[in-house]
Order: sequence, then structure tokens, then C-alpha cells
Amino acid sequence: MSSLRRINAMALRYIYLVRGSWPRILELFYWPAVQLVLWGFITQFFVTNSSWLMQASGVLMAAVMLWDVMFRGHLGVSLAFFEEMYSRNLGHLFASPLRPWELVSALLLISLIRTLIGVGGAALLAIPLFDYSIFGLGLPLLGFFTNLLVMGWAIGLLVSGLVLRYGLGAESFAWVSIFAIAPLSGIYYPVSVLPDWLQAVAWALPSSHIFEGMRAVMFDQVFRADHMIQAVMLNILLLTAGAGVFLKAFNSARRRGLLLRIGE
Repeated sequence: MSSLRRINAMALRYIYLVRGSWPRILELFYWPAVQLVLWGFITQFFVTNSSWLMQASGVLMAAVMLWDVMFRGHLGVSLAFFEEMYSRNLGHLFASPLRPWELVSALLLISLIRTLIGVGGAALLAIPLFDYSIFGLGLPLLGFFTNLLVMGWAIGLLVSGLVLRYGLGAESFAWVSIFAIAPLSGIYYPVSVLPDWLQAVAWALPSSHIFEGMRAVMFDQVFRADHMIQAVMLNILLLTAGAGVFLKAFNSARRRGLLLRIGE
């Protein structure tokens, strides 16, 4: 009976933890819904375009690797920042002459290094395993890589700012935010597959323009400069907004003395 009481007490602790945090409640329903929507669109596209994969060999592998650029760019920023929060090290860092923009620069640098290692290794592995090289995209690959990395940075800074403002209970946004974008980005299917009302939302994302540009290169051997220009402009807005949210949250936390109490 004592064991049952202890088990019950711990179960109640976790129930209260979830009940008191709306991001954790959202996360319970979020993952099944995203998987259903993402693969539902993929299935719908392949049902009506069964010969699509035959036109450009390796298009799905290219999509997976480019998506991983944005995914790792985002996590490289947010998870590196979370490590400082887990260890309650922010107060110690900013007792030094370190300035907020210097921390942001360091987060972006480590994100770039981690992305190059992770995606670069996968790209090299695909050559002997699948006889496919993403480097065959040529010079446009540099533009695709840079834009997706910058978009990942913007999302990572935005999420880090939210966690700094609302605490570690909101850290699930690191996963929620990036996967919420996946069904709208047209990673594995064209944006035209989406319902009309969602297409307008998709075109507001830099990632949608990048993946459409990738398919234009692979299927039509055409570089779509219009998609690249729109992606660059949208990324400038996103990165500015992400950095602004992070710096504003940081200044608010410093004024309220929260930097020494993060994680409590």
C-alpha cells in the first residue's frame, strides 16, 4: 500500500505539471495531428501523380536533406540556449562583459557548425548508399542551404525568446514550431496540393519558395530567381523579428531579475 501511495503521488505530480502548462497540453494532441496532416497531403499528391518520382530521381532525398538544414539550424540555436537555462548559467554569463548580441552570434555560429556536420555527413553517405549526390544541384544549392539555415535561426531565436519569457514549460515550442511549418512548406509535394486558403499562408514562408525552387531545378533544369528573391526578403523579416523577440525577452528578464531564477 505504501508503494501504491508513492506511485500515485508521483503520477499526480506529473498530472499537475501537465495540467498547469498549456504548452504541454497542446503537445499531447499536436504530434498525431501533424503526422496525419503531413502524410495525408503526401498520399493525396502521390495518388494523383503516380509518375512524379520517375521524372527526377532523388527528389525526395534532396527534400529530406534540405529540410534537415532548417531543422538542425533551428535546434542548433534553441537547444544550445536551453542548455544554458538547464544549468542556470545565464546569470553567470551576463555577470561577465558578455552582451546579448554576442550570445546570439555565438548561438548562430554553433548552429552553423552543427548543421554542416550533420547534413554534410548525410549528403556524403547518400552517395555510396543510394548513388545520389545533392551537390548535383549546383550553385543553387548554396542559396537553398543559406535560406533554410537562416529561417531555422529565426525560428530558434523566436522560440528561445518565448522560453526566456515564459519559462521551460514552453520549451516544447522548439518542436511544435518547426513541425507546424512542415505541412505548409511543400517539402515532399508542391504547394498547389494544399487547399486554396492554405496556399496563401504557405507562400508567406521562405521554405515554400525554396522547395518549389528546388523542384524547378530538378524537374525543369530551371533556376527560379523569383522564388529565391522572395525567400531572401521573407527571411530578412523573419530573422529581424526573431532577434527582436529574443532581445526584448532578454531585457525584460534582466530587468525583472529572472536570469538568476530561470528553471526554478
